Amino acid sequence: MPYTADKPKPKESSAQLRARIPGWGVDLDPKDRPSVPRERTDLVTGAHWEFPERQEEKWPRERSVEHRFLTPVFGTSTPPAGLSGMMRKVAYRYSEGRAAHWLILLAADRVNAWESHLKSFISLHPDNPITETGILSEFSRHGLRSRFGRKRADLAHQWIDPAIAAGPWILVGGGVYAIARTLARRKT
Repeated sequence: MPYTADKPKPKESSAQLRARIPGWGVDLDPKDRPSVPRERTDLVTGAHWEFPERQEEKWPRERSVEHRFLTPVFGTSTPPAGLSGMMRKVAYRYSEGRAAHWLILLAADRVNAWESHLKSFISLHPDNPITETGILSEFSRHGLRSRFGRKRADLAHQWIDPAIAAGPWILVGGGVYAIARTLARRKT
């Protein structure tokens, strides 16, 4: 509606809206609301609950800026470490309602995956992309037959799956080869 100098019409009252729109304001009266028994605070249910003892923090934990304090019990199975841990700490400076919070957390997950790949190379048990990606099951568990003649959701992107699964390994292998070749040329 364009702006004009005329005085706008007054808003309709609840009675006018109720007369014009069937069902308008049906839940204005608390007696008509189906959830009112759950909203009542004067019921005595016999339930008792006290705030539990807080779990000890062994290092500063991440918590959303929307929350005043951490929950009494929290997970400690994978504490933040390395570059991905620093990225997670930065992400929790932003509100959960902002895209920056979630995008930094997603990037931290990818960095964490690469950190774990690099750690596997340093250890004596490197990752095995052939067995860990499940590519062998394509040949031993009727993988090709299950892909054709069916209405599978992943058929649209199956052509790029090998590049996504093997691409990073090929790039890392090419980088290692290039570095080794450069070092070999310097020695001669």
